[in-house]
Amino acid sequence: MGSSIDLSHVGNKISGEDLRLQRDTVADLLRRPTTNFPGAQPVSFARHHIEELQKRDYYLCEKTDGIRCLLYLTQFIDEHGQVNEMQFLIDRKNDYYFIAREAMHIPPEGDDLGAFHTGTVLDGELVLQKRSTGMRIAYLVFDMLAIDGENIMNRPFDKRFGRANDLVYKPYRKFADRYAEDVAAQPFDIQLKDMQLPYGAEMMFRDVMPRLPHGNDGLIFTCVSTPYTPGTDKHILKWKPPHENTIDFRLEIAGFPETEDEDGKYEDWDAQPEIHLLVNHGKAGGNLYFANLHLTDSEWETLKRLNQVLDGRIIECYRDPATAHWRPKVEEDGTPRFRDDKTEANYIDTVDSVLQSIKDAVSEQELIAAAPAIRAAYKERAAARVREAHETKKREAARAAHAHQQQQHAQVKREAAMKREVEGDDGPKYED
Repeated sequence: MGSSIDLSHVGNKISGEDLRLQRDTVADLLRRPTTNFPGAQPVSFARHHIEELQKRDYYLCEKTDGIRCLLYLTQFIDEHGQVNEMQFLIDRKNDYYFIAREAMHIPPEGDDLGAFHTGTVLDGELVLQKRSTGMRIAYLVFDMLAIDGENIMNRPFDKRFGRANDLVYKPYRKFADRYAEDVAAQPFDIQLKDMQLPYGAEMMFRDVMPRLPHGNDGLIFTCVSTPYTPGTDKHILKWKPPHENTIDFRLEIAGFPETEDEDGKYEDWDAQPEIHLLVNHGKAGGNLYFANLHLTDSEWETLKRLNQVLDGRIIECYRDPATAHWRPKVEEDGTPRFRDDKTEANYIDTVDSVLQSIKDAVSEQELIAAAPAIRAAYKERAAARVREAHETKKREAARAAHAHQQQQHAQVKREAAMKREVEGDDGPKYED
């Protein structure tokens, strides 16, 4: 559902000096030496991650099937010298899409509903949702990198998420409740992802995911205590059902089958060609062959009807467990899912991670079965924190009592000394 959103319909893609300026500004805000896409990327869930969930605290949420974007809130000065709010969506290609002027308003906390955020970077997913009034685009916030000029990437996730809730989402909802019609006319709604405790997989599968108004293809576990890490973050775990463990390949038309008639041999461009799937091996290796793409005849006919350039595009594929063939993931309308929001195929280390997840896949039932152990470990850590807080409070109280006793003792000594000084020597005095 989410991948059917065309970002060019939501904002205007900028280029040239405007793009360079915004990339530089974001890099400076986040104190990064590079202007590339600063978003964090999860690793595929493998069997050993069950043990990881027992060792450290994680939050759990559904994995939205949408378009991953950062939302950058900033400002500009118009021709009259007036300061105005401005927003950009930043996709994984590191392209910036400018939200039309005055089309969006996201106020900060406080009574001044005309105020707005600057120097703020949110992380989230743009997705289509089914509403009673029809389809509506929503931006689901699940993290925050900076707030009003303050870089908070080094803060733990629970603190970042809490500030996103308190400083962005709650003020926005207050504004939306007061000006519902104005917010409904904005390009998209802003929501906050629901975070659950890490042992809530059964509840997610049974109660939460079936009722979602948007597409979903798994779960995300995010470590509570770790900082925001651009690039691959081993503390963000992406669980998918086995059939949803996908790889983004670069598609290459290797050649069409030959046919022959009275005019001789030639390539039959209507017939299904041999299609190669390429994996990114970095600057040194480039894009190298990984496997062939297997299409049904009807899927090939669907591709032809698109009348689009296929060679070089990024396509999302899964491995058929019955045949081990790599097949295209398809949209609801039957068309293959092209990842035009990406410029590169998955890197080989990501591919290896996905293959390991497929080989060592954790099923829905296994994740549910592991929940009691995850819960027990979580509760034990929580109890240990309570005990530690109690012991810390006792130590602080003891130190305070000791300090008070020392102060009283010193005061008694000072008072005794002052008394001796005032009274002087009471012994007899003689004169010559």
